[in-house]
Amino acid sequence: MRVRTIARITLAVLYALAGVAHLTRPAGFVAITPDWVPAPALVVALTGVAELAGAIGLMIQPLRRAAGVGLALYALCVWPANINHALNDIALGGVHLSWWYHGPRLVLQPIIIWWALWAGAVIDWPFRRR
Repeated sequence: MRVRTIARITLAVLYALAGVAHLTRPAGFVAITPDWVPAPALVVALTGVAELAGAIGLMIQPLRRAAGVGLALYALCVWPANINHALNDIALGGVHLSWWYHGPRLVLQPIIIWWALWAGAVIDWPFRRR
């Protein structure tokens, strides 16, 4: 199995799990949503649906590129929630997470954006097609 295929399947599974979590346990996601986002519970539910749709789309050849772009844009759009969570030290389930958690999470967001674009065959960078 090619590396890109493994990366695509892995990303699809991770986004599917995240989508289910957004839909079945939304409280933590609502808690980290910035105040300027209207209707946070609805937005969290819609993000769950978007994650599931993106995960499915990655696995369907005609939808793969659109799903890659959509998941990359999704990861960019939810980055403010991750920043809000870190900067405001929002406890989830009574637990305050340290910068050992937040720092890597924030730094990895651009990699997740790249991963979606690469797994969706939108870009080849930094690899070259043969």
